Amino acid sequence: MSDKRLIHLIDDEESVRRSASFLLKTSGFEVRAYPSGVVFLKEARHPDPGCILLDIRMPEIDGLEVQRELNARGVALPVIVLTGHGDVATAVTAMKQGAVDFLEKPFEKSALLAALERGFERLARSGDAEVEGQEAQVRVAALTPRERDVLRGLVAGHPNKTIAYDLGISPRTVEVHRANVMTKLEVRSLSEALRIAFAAGLHAKD
Repeated sequence: MSDKRLIHLIDDEESVRRSASFLLKTSGFEVRAYPSGVVFLKEARHPDPGCILLDIRMPEIDGLEVQRELNARGVALPVIVLTGHGDVATAVTAMKQGAVDFLEKPFEKSALLAALERGFERLARSGDAEVEGQEAQVRVAALTPRERDVLRGLVAGHPNKTIAYDLGISPRTVEVHRANVMTKLEVRSLSEALRIAFAAGLHAKD
């Protein structure tokens, strides 16, 4: 058995499977590629430990349905979602269901490898969720009430304009608050901010 870290790659586009597999293998990973969610769920009833790279938009069953089925089976492997449509609301749903991160296609090698590092970190410390939640709560507590409102809007999958309308402030002000949120949470991407928000138990306002 290989001692390389394993990636389950699920994407219906052959060109993506080929290019991502090459990138990952040359970066030292073992890759098992699947042309659809259906094939993956059939062939990998009890997947070997590793990270799952999961395309959202696929025929038959989409990535969110694959994720729900994995959760139903009790498969707790880290999932990184791939989307080619800049669909933040869908990515938010995926992260609510436990995804580690989401990447927009075409993704950069550095962003993919960084996301996988986070995935394997989660795999290594799967029993430390409580500690992670406490750390996230401390970070979120450092935000002002208005910054938390903006973060809740992001958690709901809303764009800046919608958040601005809901809060009765300008989109420019939302951008300023959003930048402050990223700085205080010590993150560089929306997916990282969302991961901290979910770990802290922050929910969108009803």
